[in-house]
Amino acid sequence: MAALSAWFWNERFWLPHNVTWADLADPAPGVEYPKVGHLLTALPLALGIFTVRIIFERFIAGPCARSLHLQPGVARRAQPNAVLEKVYSSITKSPDSRHLDGLSKQLDWEVRKVQRWFRHRRNQDKPSTHTKFCESMWRFTFYLCIFIYGFRFLCQSTWLWDTRQCWYGYPYQVMTPGLYHYYVTELAFYWSLMFSQFTDIKRKDFLIMFIHHLATVGLISFSYVNNMARVGSLVMCVHDASDFLLEAAKLANYTKYQRLCDFLFIVFSVVFFITRLVIFPIWVLNSTMFESWAIVGPFPSWWVFNVLLLVLQVLHIIWSYLIAGIAIKAILRGKTLFVSSPSGMREGDPVLLSIFVH
Repeated sequence: MAALSAWFWNERFWLPHNVTWADLADPAPGVEYPKVGHLLTALPLALGIFTVRIIFERFIAGPCARSLHLQPGVARRAQPNAVLEKVYSSITKSPDSRHLDGLSKQLDWEVRKVQRWFRHRRNQDKPSTHTKFCESMWRFTFYLCIFIYGFRFLCQSTWLWDTRQCWYGYPYQVMTPGLYHYYVTELAFYWSLMFSQFTDIKRKDFLIMFIHHLATVGLISFSYVNNMARVGSLVMCVHDASDFLLEAAKLANYTKYQRLCDFLFIVFSVVFFITRLVIFPIWVLNSTMFESWAIVGPFPSWWVFNVLLLVLQVLHIIWSYLIAGIAIKAILRGKTLFVSSPSGMREGDPVLLSIFVH
């Protein structure tokens, strides 16, 4: 076990040449450099955030949803039937004509009645609009608050105005309380999302979102361990800038304020394009790839970090293409942007948009 730990925490991978973990011991009482142990704080904080979410959805988001005439529960449930339930759970949720004919004869039901049962049963597994509204309201509130906090913190930081400050003195950069709280809160939130996936209604994008949250946790932790937290805070702020707008558009969609929804989606799209296709590559990637090379020089974890950011930029381009396609298609057809029917967004589009946030 000790050999494995020594291999994983090899200084030649994590740190620049001639820097050791011993060099990053605390320089003075009350002054700290980032440490792996700091990340453990995110786990109990994640449980706290998860608890706050439950309270928020029950006592704030829930009443808001009901005041907007969004009621919890399923409008109509499928009648209990052991045969059909077994087919639904173990064979198929959408039987073809051959299965329908066989079940119709077996149960002595009309084919349309069997189809209706499966439709009602599928609807039972879908989260209600009330549930989706509460989830989006929680995410909207968190994303808005963390963006405001992060932006205000960065406005007082030297590296927002001169990204070269991310690398001067690296890796001997003290972890300030403001930067620590920003990092740990973001990390704890994504841990809480991983926890909540197992208690929320299971959706078809469960695996995609789980991998997304896991990758986000990994990236945040990676940049903290090798003390690239300054540039990491810029990455988080750039991504937080559009997240709350997407959730706001969803809220408007759930409450059928379609014009407001369309407006918010357009604003989200513009902010997304500017932050992910302009600011991120010109401002952040330029600093991580070129300024850091000139000031610090490359080392193994530097290469890994930059490769991951380049992969993220490729995803930004793909997602921007999909968002633009949704908007252009809706405009050409003269339809609203944010609807769950073929006239606007494709059936898979809400799933795609749900992973655009990071």
